[in-house]
Amino acid sequence: MKNLQKILKYALNYKKYALLNIISNILSVIFELVAMLLFIPFLNLLFNEQTVVVESLPQFSFSKDYFEAYFNFTMNQYIADNDKLAALYFVCVLVGVMFLLKNLFRYLALFFIAVMRTGIVKDLRKDIYAKILILPLSYYSEEKKGDILSRITTDVQEIEFSILNSLEMLFREPISVILSLAVMIAINPHLTLFSLILLPITGLVIGRLGKSLKRSSSRVQQQMGVLLSTVEETLTGLRIIKAFNAEQTSNHNFNQQNSSYATLTLKMTRKRDLASPISEFLGAMAMVGLAYYGGSLVLDGNSSFNGGEFIGYIIIFAKLIAPVKAFSSAYAIVQKGAASADRVDAILSAKNPIIEKENPISLVTISHDINYKNVSFAYNTDNVLTNINLKIEKGKTIALVGESGGGKSTLADLLPRFYDVTSGAIEIDGVNIKDLSLNGLRSLIGVVTQESILFNDSVYNNIAFGTNNATKEQVIEAAKIANADEFIVQLESGYDTNIGDRGGKLSGGQRQRLSIARAVLKNPPILILDEATSALDTESEKLVQDALTKLMKNRTSIVIAHRLSTIQNADEIIVLQKGEIAERGTHSELLLQEGIYKRLSDLQTFSN
Repeated sequence: MKNLQKILKYALNYKKYALLNIISNILSVIFELVAMLLFIPFLNLLFNEQTVVVESLPQFSFSKDYFEAYFNFTMNQYIADNDKLAALYFVCVLVGVMFLLKNLFRYLALFFIAVMRTGIVKDLRKDIYAKILILPLSYYSEEKKGDILSRITTDVQEIEFSILNSLEMLFREPISVILSLAVMIAINPHLTLFSLILLPITGLVIGRLGKSLKRSSSRVQQQMGVLLSTVEETLTGLRIIKAFNAEQTSNHNFNQQNSSYATLTLKMTRKRDLASPISEFLGAMAMVGLAYYGGSLVLDGNSSFNGGEFIGYIIIFAKLIAPVKAFSSAYAIVQKGAASADRVDAILSAKNPIIEKENPISLVTISHDINYKNVSFAYNTDNVLTNINLKIEKGKTIALVGESGGGKSTLADLLPRFYDVTSGAIEIDGVNIKDLSLNGLRSLIGVVTQESILFNDSVYNNIAFGTNNATKEQVIEAAKIANADEFIVQLESGYDTNIGDRGGKLSGGQRQRLSIARAVLKNPPILILDEATSALDTESEKLVQDALTKLMKNRTSIVIAHRLSTIQNADEIIVLQKGEIAERGTHSELLLQEGIYKRLSDLQTFSN
C-alpha cells in the first residue's frame, strides 16, 4: 500500500477541495439523518405510544432526551392547534426539505471531488512524462515501449477509475457510518453493540477478496503492456511483416496474447463483481439478526425501547448498510487499482544514474579539446569499452570505424552523457563533463543519426526543434546549407507542410537533410555524426554528404562511419575492436599498416 499512499499524496495539492468535499458530505449525511429521525417521535405520537408533557419547553441539554422532548412538545402543540393529519403533512414537507438539502450538498461534494480527481490524474501523467524524458537511454533498453505506454495510459486510467473514483466513497462513507452509529448509540446502545458484532464479518470477507483482486489486476495490466508492445512493434515493422508473408504468424501471436488478456480480465471482473453481492448478503443477514433481537426488546414489556424507536432504528441501520457495503466494495476496487499504482510508481521512483552536480559549471563553447582519459564502460556486466584514451582538438574531425558491436556509438554517446562512464573521465577544456550542467553540455553538441528522428509536425517545427526563438529566415538559411530548401519549397505547403509520423511523407535523403538542417540551426561547436549516410542511395548520399561537409566546417566532429570513403579526409581515424583502440592514424597511414583498417577498406572496395 506504500505506492498507493504515494499516489494519494498528489491529493495534497487539492486539499482545499478535499476539505470542501468533507464538509459537504458531513452536511449531506446530517440532513439525511435528521430527515429519518423526524419520523421517530412523530410515530410515537401518532400511535399514542407515549404521553407527551406539553406544559412547558424542556430545559436545554445536548442529549437525546432533550431533542426528543422538544420535538414532542412542538408536535403536540401543532396537533392541538390542527390535527394529526396536518402534523403528518408538516413532517413530510420538513423531511422533503431535509432531503433537498441533503442532495444539494451531495452534489457539491461531487463537484469538489471532481476537481481533485481530474487534477491528480493530470499531475500524475505530467510527472510520468517528465520522468520518461529524464530517465537515461539504458532504462529503455530493459523496458518495452508498449509497457511504458500502458503505464501512462491504461494504468493511469485504472488509477482514475479504481482509486480516484473511490476517493469520494472513502471520504464520504466513514462520515456516514460514524454519524449513523452515533445516532444509533443514542437510540439504543445495546442494540448497536449487537450490530457492531455482525458488521466486521463483511469487512473480513471483502478484505480477502480485495487482496486476490489486486494480484489478478497486476497480471491484467502486465498483459496489456505486452499487447501494446506487440501493436507498437507491428506498426514499426509492418513493411518486414508483409515482405516475409508473416501476417498470419503475427495475427496468431496477437490473438494468443489477446485471448490471454481476455481470460485474465474475465477472472478479475468476476472477483470484483463478487464483492457487492457478498457484502449485500452479509448486510441482509445482519439486518435479519438485528430485526429479531430488536423486535424481542420491543415485545419485552420491561424494555424502554418502543415501536417508534425500533422502526426508526431499523431505517437508520438500513441506511448504515449502504455505506458499509460501498466502503467494502470501494476497498476491493482500490485494491484492483493498487496494482496499477505499483506499476506507475515503478517509473516515478526509478533512479536516474545520470546525476547533475550541484552548482555545475557552464561552458558556452569549446576552446581547446575533448579528452577521453582511460575511459571504460560496461553495460550491466558486459564490457563495451576498455581504457580508451583519445584527445580531439578543437576544429578537428575524428572518425570511428570498426566492426558492429565494437563500441563506436557507445563512445560517442558517452560525450553528451546519454550514459556515464564506468571508470575514467571525459573532459572538455580540462573540465570533467560530470561537473558541467546537463543542459549546458548538450547545448554544445549536435547529433545527426543514421535513422532520422523526426516528429509528426511541420517542416518548420522539425528544423526549429529544440532551438528557442528561431526566426523564419534562420530556419530557411539552415535548410539551404543542408541542401533541403530546394525540395521543401516544392512541398504542398512549403515549410508548413506536415511530414507525417517519423517523417514518413519524405524520402530517406530528404529526412536526413532535415535532420542536418536542425543541427545547422542549433549551431553547436561539437558535432556527432552516427553513420549519417549509410542508409542512403548514391544520389541522396552525395547531397547529404555535401550538407555534412558544410555543417562540419570549423566544428569539432566525431564521425561514426560505415562507408570508409566518407571519412578519408578525417584528421584521425580510430579503429575500434572489441571495445579497445586497435589502430589509429590518417587514412593513408592506416592503409600502410595493412591491419584491420586495410582489410575493411579492401572488403568495401571488393564489394563495390
